Amino acid sequence: MENVTQEPLRDSLVAGAASLGVPLDDRAVERFEIYLRELVGWNQQHNLTAIRTPGEIITRHFLDSLSCVAAYDFTAGRPIIDIGAGAGFPGLPLKIAFPDLELVLIDASIKKVEFLRHLCPLLGFTQMDIVHVRAEELAHAGAYRQRFHLALARAVAPLAVLAEYCLPFVTVGGYFIAQKNSGIDAEIAEAAPAIETLGGGRLDQIAVAVPGDPTPRALIRIRKENPTPSSYPRRPGMPAKRPLSASSRRRTHPKYKS
Repeated sequence: MENVTQEPLRDSLVAGAASLGVPLDDRAVERFEIYLRELVGWNQQHNLTAIRTPGEIITRHFLDSLSCVAAYDFTAGRPIIDIGAGAGFPGLPLKIAFPDLELVLIDASIKKVEFLRHLCPLLGFTQMDIVHVRAEELAHAGAYRQRFHLALARAVAPLAVLAEYCLPFVTVGGYFIAQKNSGIDAEIAEAAPAIETLGGGRLDQIAVAVPGDPTPRALIRIRKENPTPSSYPRRPGMPAKRPLSASSRRRTHPKYKS
């Protein structure tokens, strides 16, 4: 396939990453070029992402993923899991920028997992753990439960739902980070019962600006303070159907005051 990474796009990637505090060496840039080429090609047949043009992919996928550095030190090489990774975001761009990361990618869509299993060897990541599974199932497996120092999610689900997907994977003292648009104070308040129930503690909302994208963004960082009870996450589908939110608690317990 014709190289889709023209010089201005390459320059915008390197400059944008640098502005986020992530310098990219030549090998990282080469890997991003491969990623971009393969994603554009696969998207024509498999509809992996609604963002299709090279410029938008660089801004809204690659640089948006790298913006997570505002909330976490990825140079430490601690184990990380990306929940609902889709076409690899945000975990895989972070792995390209910080190749020593121990990264696990999971997704429930087989076509997206097949793309990642095709792509990662092309990037030179031959030992990547890429799992086709629902988070509600994998979080009960001993090899994955409460093992990771960081769980990442860039999904569109409400924070209460994401907390039930992600916090069971996080070791006590680790973190869960959700990428969100800013202005979600009400969503954070709704998620408070879920976060507490699942072992979460301190929550920080960190504003970030993605180069080339005017949309205000926020990283919601939650520290894991206590073990997640063994009954969570609930069976597949239940976290989204019946979130552990403040409103659901009020419906169940009419005298409950938030």
